[in-house]
Order: sequence, then structure tokens, then C-alpha cells
Amino acid sequence: MQYSLPLDTPAPGAAPPPPVFEARKTYYSIGEVCSHTELEPHVLRYWESEFPQLRPKKNRAGNRAYREKDIEVIRFIKQLLYEEKYTIPGAKKKLSGMKDHEIKEHAAAIAPAPASVAPALQPAASAHRDRDIKQIVGEELKELLRVLKS
Repeated sequence: MQYSLPLDTPAPGAAPPPPVFEARKTYYSIGEVCSHTELEPHVLRYWESEFPQLRPKKNRAGNRAYREKDIEVIRFIKQLLYEEKYTIPGAKKKLSGMKDHEIKEHAAAIAPAPASVAPALQPAASAHRDRDIKQIVGEELKELLRVLKS
């Protein structure tokens, strides 16, 4: 008898998909924002000290409470630094000359990375893929060696 997993169940050893933000939620925790943006909390805290446009409110307990506007700024900063290879001073300069609606437009154009693109979030899947690639290359090299010897 063969068993199969439901379609929405991740394969054993695979990382779960990133959480989807609830619709119309007013505030998000730093953990939710980190999961959504694939950034570490210390990176967000550092960016808060570097970019005046990123100033999340804090709740009564002192925890950061990010709004949609903050998440848009984070996504745009990430795009500038990681994809367009801006330096922090360069990104600060670009952001300082932009209005909120311009940042929102740029952030909306940035599609969040699917989990399949983030190997750091899926170490088991990445390890399997690497092993498969090594096996294929090894087999091709053996075949090439056999052809050269004949």
C-alpha cells in the first residue's frame, strides 16, 4: 500500500512555506516581518538606526510593531542593498529624495521571493539537490572517462 501526503503538507525534511500575512492586519511583530522579508531581526534593528524612514512604533511592552508602510520601506531597502547592490549611504541618499507614495510604488513592484528560491530556508532540500547534482556530474565524468579510454 502506498501512502501520500496531502498537497498542502510539506515533504519530510523540507522547510515549511513562509507565513502569509493576514489581510488588513494593522501591526506585525518583528518575527512576522522577518519571516515575510527573509531577514534576520538584527538586520531590521540595524536598518532602523541607519534609515530614518524606518521607525516602527513600539507597543506598551516595548516590542516593535511594524505597519504596512514600514514593511514597504524594508522591502525597498532590501531591494536596493541586496539586488541593486547599493551601499548603505547610497540607499540612504536614494530614500531621502523619495516621497512615501514613491517608496510604496517601488515596493509594490518587488515580488516577495518564494521559499523555493531561498536555499538558506530549506537546508534539507538544498542538501538533497547538491547531492543529486554531484551524483549526476560523477556519472557523466565516469562515462566521459570510459569514452576516452576506448
